[in-house]
Amino acid sequence: MKNLIVSLFFCLIFISFNCKEINSKEVAFQNGDIIFQTSQSKQCEAVKIATNSKFSHCGIIFIENGKTYVYEAVQPVKMTLLEDWISHGKDAKYAVKRLRKSDKILTNEVLQKMKSYGKSMNNKDYDLYFEWSDNKIYCSELVWKIYKNGANIELCKTKKLKDFNLDNPLVKSIMKERYGNNIPFNEAVVAPSQLYDSEIVETIFDNF
Repeated sequence: MKNLIVSLFFCLIFISFNCKEINSKEVAFQNGDIIFQTSQSKQCEAVKIATNSKFSHCGIIFIENGKTYVYEAVQPVKMTLLEDWISHGKDAKYAVKRLRKSDKILTNEVLQKMKSYGKSMNNKDYDLYFEWSDNKIYCSELVWKIYKNGANIELCKTKKLKDFNLDNPLVKSIMKERYGNNIPFNEAVVAPSQLYDSEIVETIFDNF
């Protein structure tokens, strides 16, 4: 009896693991899906600490000519094949969120506006200073503005830089390195964690 229980236990673990693997490969991505990951760098760690989140980077899914891309703000803003984007993250782990009722809201016309606005940002430099302008742009700002300007949807309210956890030594070090003594505490900011926690999106995959 004991051996039977042990065998069943390991069978359940095996089934659970394999279901997780299957699901990760069978996610039906859609235009407008928001994808999140984290990576290992001083800035990424500081972002996670400051925003109390496991995520430090995000992008938006665009499907072009039958291929799935992540449109992301790195250096520079660009389209990255999904499989390449996933491989850049820590342990290839990621999460995907989708706008609720997206099938009704994100019509072909709306998606074209989103893609058109997104492409106007193509090749822009990454914004190391997290300024709320279009001169340079960072990851969550890109996603937020694509939804706002292309679909007239605010995924979340912006925050002020001062609203985040800035007391951690690593965060302080990064801030000092970037801004010196002129930290723009009142700058409007949107973080990956805010997009992930938005009340108008739902999780369709998360293997963290």
